Amino acid sequence: MSQKILVGGAWPYANGSLHIGHLAGLLPGDVIARYHRAILNEVYYVSGSDCHGTPVSIRAREEGVAPEKISDRYHEEFVEVFRKLGFSYDVYGKTSQEEHKEFVRNFHRKLYKSAYVYGKVSRKAFCRQCDQFLADRFVEGLCPKCGESARGDQCEACGAVLEPELLKEPICAICGDRPILQRTKHIYMALGQLQKELQELVDTHPHWRKNAIAFTNRYIEEGLRERALTRDLDVGIAAPKEGYEDKKIYIWAENVLGYLSMSKVAARQRGVEFDELWKGDNVRHYYVHAKDNIPFHTIILPALLLAEGSGYRLPDDIISNEYQTLEGRKISTSQNWAIWLKDMVDVYNPDAIRYFFLINGPEKRDTDFSWNEFRKSNNGELLGAYGNFVNRSLVFIHKYLDGKVPEGCMEIELEAEIHTLYESVGELVAGGHLKDALEKIFAFIRKANKYFDTRAPWITRTEDPNDCQNTLFTCVQVIANLSVLLNPFLPFSSEKIQNWLQIGNIWEFIRIASGFVLPQTEILFEKLEP
Repeated sequence: MSQKILVGGAWPYANGSLHIGHLAGLLPGDVIARYHRAILNEVYYVSGSDCHGTPVSIRAREEGVAPEKISDRYHEEFVEVFRKLGFSYDVYGKTSQEEHKEFVRNFHRKLYKSAYVYGKVSRKAFCRQCDQFLADRFVEGLCPKCGESARGDQCEACGAVLEPELLKEPICAICGDRPILQRTKHIYMALGQLQKELQELVDTHPHWRKNAIAFTNRYIEEGLRERALTRDLDVGIAAPKEGYEDKKIYIWAENVLGYLSMSKVAARQRGVEFDELWKGDNVRHYYVHAKDNIPFHTIILPALLLAEGSGYRLPDDIISNEYQTLEGRKISTSQNWAIWLKDMVDVYNPDAIRYFFLINGPEKRDTDFSWNEFRKSNNGELLGAYGNFVNRSLVFIHKYLDGKVPEGCMEIELEAEIHTLYESVGELVAGGHLKDALEKIFAFIRKANKYFDTRAPWITRTEDPNDCQNTLFTCVQVIANLSVLLNPFLPFSSEKIQNWLQIGNIWEFIRIASGFVLPQTEILFEKLEP
């Protein structure tokens, strides 16, 4: 019986181009989604562009244009970049689209009726020079926990989730003036009252990434504070509550609901009931992001779902990567120290990009990107091992065997190992251990190359034709099955091979018949020069 799988990729702010740090955090989601489709599960892979975040307003202010113009521009760029990189989203939306806004308004109407939500007058950062309440990211200062520079929503240095009024030495990011705290009325949610349920969620999911467990436990141990559900903002979704019509739903209480709103769109497109995906039994939910987004997926989203009271499913798997650095330094968009994906995808093979950020991915620790390592990654394993095995096997068949798969018997040991790979690689991918899964496949590719070298078909072609035919028959079977095993990781080269061999992409052993006529093939990967 197939299982319903939700894979939610984090929503990037539509205020600037995507860089390699975004890719490192999001790419695991596509691998997981592709694998589950291959084993015939019903996959809902969703994400979108965050068009309401304060970073969008900041960029709009800098360029002197409407926020919608900024967010739409970058949303279209994101869609194209993800397409070129092979991301197989079922729905990639944006927070400014009506389906999302309608879902969020309905969700909040019910949320406001819960015992965890209440109205309250509090003091928020107000800039007299700008004559406005400041969005959290418009307040800058020193983190009260670690003392490093931070914005009013979160400290990038230590990961603490903040409120602007907690910052030390705060200034307005717009004009540089020191803001004051001024009384205003907002809707709040008592996160602390859900602390027991949130702790139970962490304790019952020991398979979450270690950083997710550690971060979440730390937040809970420090004590969960009440959080405002609304803000005094110009951009966003108006709070659907009488007396608060001039308030906007705060971004943290809105964008994570995009997983629900976009999966509802996907379900409607398939004629499936939304509740089957969010309240059914045979369901599994993955959330894929970088570690700075951990609290929003392990505390904020579950708290919203619990407080709303509809019985929506809480997260099953948290796939939270560590950070990607660049040439030994932290990526910084403000200092233009980044590699922009829109440029990278126009120059390099998308599978070469995907391979590097999976085999060198920051699954368990921060990892570094360097152009030299990228080149070696492509030229070594990808071209030198995998591409070389495919190319020399198929070229040999074209040159010496009339382009036909010969009569033969497959090497028993290699066939057994392929069957084992389907099982072990599948378990690793389903568990979010993508690097280990890819390393297993490439260890087998090295073994296949050794098999080709040892059997020396260029010699047995004349001295022992039967052995030569068995060798090449085996190599074709290996290539066919590698295209399936590698499809979640390297979809472009896998699709080429599957088109050549006229095979599908179901996660099971494939056998190519003797006599099959190979079309003209091409090399899968180009060598990269220094």
